[in-house]
Amino acid sequence: MKGIILAGGAGTRLHPVTLAVSKQLLPVYNKPMIYYPLSVLMLADIRDILIISTSEDQPLFQRLLGDGSELGLDLSYAVQPEPGGLPEAFIIGADFAGDDSIALILGDNIFYGPHMAEFLQESRRDLDGCVLFGYPVSDPERYGVGEVDEEGLLVSIEEKPAKPRTNRAITGLYFFDNRALDIAKNLTPSVRGELEITDVIRPYQKEGKAKVIDLGHGFAWLDTGTHDSLLDASQYVQVLERRQGVRIACIEEIALRRGLVDAEVCHRRGASMAKSGYGEYVMKIARQAQSAAPDRMAGAGATRKAGLG
Repeated sequence: MKGIILAGGAGTRLHPVTLAVSKQLLPVYNKPMIYYPLSVLMLADIRDILIISTSEDQPLFQRLLGDGSELGLDLSYAVQPEPGGLPEAFIIGADFAGDDSIALILGDNIFYGPHMAEFLQESRRDLDGCVLFGYPVSDPERYGVGEVDEEGLLVSIEEKPAKPRTNRAITGLYFFDNRALDIAKNLTPSVRGELEITDVIRPYQKEGKAKVIDLGHGFAWLDTGTHDSLLDASQYVQVLERRQGVRIACIEEIALRRGLVDAEVCHRRGASMAKSGYGEYVMKIARQAQSAAPDRMAGAGATRKAGLG
């Protein structure tokens, strides 16, 4: 599976802040917004990732993330000239995706919950058509809304309905098999002049191949598209990080924990940001990994001597 982060658009709901910079480069508490969707793909064990942005913003994303090698990733970049809807990501990223399945995530969505890596990887393994992720909201008219049957299969989906049939919003994370590329290529723009992601999903729904996984209690899904929601997201991250002593969406830590980089590379990344609390945290977890390594080696040696290795 390959990953696509859609980080284009004009961010008009955040004007005047986004008149000069991409929304996905704005800070959510102590790190750029794009770290959050990138971390989700990393936790799903996806290493080959395409970032789609505007031509003006692409050099800024490249400056921030480079080619991904310092994180054990392979990052590519592409341009979305004008906002044309989510399915454009499949059209722009068709050559990148090749024959692989695709995980599409919106660059302004934040997901957080227990056992996130295992949850995402299991969803990948079970992919047969498309997998969507539902979340209960108080204002479903702002979102794509899905109805499901007893088996968790999608029965209907509506984009921003005036009278929602349910409060289950379909979040900005989607797993699709490769057929989504052809479906997107043959879509007709809606009355709004954009391609709609619901039109990519409907063929799967009609075939009983659209599975909806509800994000349960303990999971958080945050949309950072307005000034208030951006502030709410920052405060949410701040509270959790202060209470738990961890960093949410710390891409260096995820790369280290998943074996994509070693402690030396992780520490070097942290040292390049040493004057910030974020950089200090990255160096700390790298030092912890370095100090734990001899203990693991000693334990392995003892195990071998005991005839258990």
